[in-house]
Amino acid sequence: MKFEWDTKKAEANRSKHGVAFDEAQTVFDDPLYVDFYDPDHSDDEDRYIIIGESELGRLLFVSYVERGELIRIISAREVTLKEREAYEEG
Repeated sequence: MKFEWDTKKAEANRSKHGVAFDEAQTVFDDPLYVDFYDPDHSDDEDRYIIIGESELGRLLFVSYVERGELIRIISAREVTLKEREAYEEG
């Protein structure tokens, strides 16, 4: 998989949520990740959400879009309690 993101958005995300997009991309390697379509944020293009454990052991919520062979990360943050439960339920 190849990843891309807007560098200014990545900096803003790291400042706001404390999560770097470099770390966020590693949730796609979690064999137990949960992903789903995000209809609430899919006006211009189809957005998806993935919840998975990063290489640093943090459980992250990552918003992304698929652009051909690329995955473009939109935002990333640590999960809420409800999102953690959804991940644990599979």
